[in-house]
Formats: sequence, structure tokens, C-alpha cells
Amino acid sequence: MADLNQISSYDYTLPEELIAQSPAPHRTDSRLLVFDRSSGAKTHRHFRDLLEFVRPGDCLVLNRTRVVPARLRGFRDQTGGKWEGLFLRLDADNSWILIGRTKGKLQLGETVTVHSEDQQSKLQLKFLECDEQGTWRVQPVLNDGDTATAWELLDRVGAIPLPPYIQHGKAAPEDRERYQTVYASTPGAVAAPTAGLHFTPELLDRCRESGVGIAEVTLHVGLGTFRPIAVENLDEHEMHSEWCEVSEETVNKLAETRASGGRVIAVGTTTVRTLETAAQSGSLQPWQGESTLFIRPGFEFHAIDGMITNFHLPKSSLLVMLSAFTGYEQIMACYAEAIREQYRFYSYGDAMLIV
Repeated sequence: MADLNQISSYDYTLPEELIAQSPAPHRTDSRLLVFDRSSGAKTHRHFRDLLEFVRPGDCLVLNRTRVVPARLRGFRDQTGGKWEGLFLRLDADNSWILIGRTKGKLQLGETVTVHSEDQQSKLQLKFLECDEQGTWRVQPVLNDGDTATAWELLDRVGAIPLPPYIQHGKAAPEDRERYQTVYASTPGAVAAPTAGLHFTPELLDRCRESGVGIAEVTLHVGLGTFRPIAVENLDEHEMHSEWCEVSEETVNKLAETRASGGRVIAVGTTTVRTLETAAQSGSLQPWQGESTLFIRPGFEFHAIDGMITNFHLPKSSLLVMLSAFTGYEQIMACYAEAIREQYRFYSYGDAMLIV
């Protein structure tokens, strides 16, 4: 029997050809593995068939975070050396928090000029402070009269930060649209909430017309979401922090859904984490702040009845979360079947509905 406290139990072998390198031609063309927790039945469909399994009265909860063009490339002004970085978040004083790499060591006060992919725009960054983990606080140096926001500046010079397992090199122009949900509205994420990539405006309209509710939360997805867990014993894992928010409107809508017999179906593990963070008292409450919640086997779920999710990396906190919700043996069996059936995995891959 697997030891669910050991990360090695959450390993599996994935043929390299099943790692999706590009999205499906159309968002709803993605395949959908439906797993019924009560019966154990597995059904193979496409995402366009979602309404065969989501009922009138249910409510889908979406993460409205928007991926920012966080990948930065440029040159050190003092030495001419190449520099690459990744914007992580805004600090309270509107300085930027980022990580980067270059040959040699950056000095406090040094500046780097970053360029857009087409070399038509540039921005100078001044490096102010570095912590023990190598994370920098920097300040954009703006021309007189330039009042652009951080998000507008990143749009000028940044690129979409595709995951490293997508190997076609630099983000293509179409990635700005496809590595983004159609309902993304609140900038701040450095990775997409990938379960939402399968929705189109037309599918969402069909959901509303059929009596399925739509609610929203926000969690700005950070780098830690997709990193494999580096320790063997889950007790020793230090969970990354991500900012999230659940509004009073969403709390009320989900309470009404459950009171009328409907199910709350979270779209994505980021939505699960947001809702369960806001429900740690035992019932869902309006909430805003940094979440360090680690959902693992033994966790008691208070906020959700089902979820839509992509297929995740081995030894990741996301696979541990799915094991907590679905059952370890069940989720590993689902993954084994998805591999047998040649499903596509990871960010641009296929989807799974667990109800």
C-alpha cells in the first residue's frame, strides 16, 4: 500500500509525446475524462460535451486572474551582458519583485534595459534590493510624463511565460491569446489557470442558458503551483504563497447553489485552493489575502462538490490535492487510463471532470 505522506507515491511515468506542446485547434476540442467518484465510472468525451455532466442548478466557479507578459529579456547597462528575468508580483510601493539570471553578479543600484520581442519597445529597470533567495526588488525608470501602469509596461516589453516543458522556444504571438482564459480580467498571474483554457464564450453562454450558474474568484497563479515537491516527506514541504480573493457576492451565490441542491464545481485547482482557503472555518466566507494552504490526503473539503482540472506533473502539489479529493487509488487509476487512451497532458493538454 502506498504511503500517502511520501511524495514518491505520487510519481508516474509519462511518455514524452503526451506532453502537449500546443493547444487543441479549438478550445472545446480538448478531450474530457469524466470520473464519477460515487460509482467509479470513467467516461471519455470532449470538452464541448461538458453539459452532459454539469446539471441545471450547478455552479461553475472560475478563476478570473489574467496572465501578464512576465518573461523579460535584456542587457546589463554597465557590462552589456545578457539578462533574463521573470516578473513575480508588484510590491506595496509599486516596485517590481522578480527573479533573474545573468553571467556574474548584479550589484545594488545597477540597471538593466529590457526589450520587447520585436525590439520596438524598451524599459530600464533599476535593481534596488536582493533577498537571500535571490529575489530582487526593482524600480522601472520612466521617461518624464510616462504614467503607464506596471501591467501596461509589461505589455510593452514582456513575453508570455510558457512552462519549460513547452519546447517550441519563445512564446508565439498566438500564445498571448491561447495561454489565457477567455474570461481573464484581473492581471497578476505568471502562469495560466489551465483548466479554464478549454472554455469559449459560446460554451459559457450555453451553460448560462441551460441554468448552470457562473461565479468568479481570483488567485494570481505563481511559479510554485507547477513545481514538483522537492522533499520526500510531505510534512516537510513548505507550501508557496499566492494571493487570492473570494467576494461576498460569490459566497452568497454558492450558498444559494447548495441550498437549492446544486453542486459547486471548481474550474481548476487554483479555484479549489481559493475556495477552501476561504472556508477554513468550516463554511465559505468572504476572504482576501495570501494563501499557503496545502491540500493533501486527510484534508476536509468544505466548499466544493466537484472540479475540472488538467493532468498535472508527477510529484506536484496539484496531484497531491487531486488525491485528497478523489482518493489516491482512484486518481492514479484515472491517470493510468488517460495515458493508455493517449490523452494530452499539462498546460495545453486535455481535461478531467471529477464529480
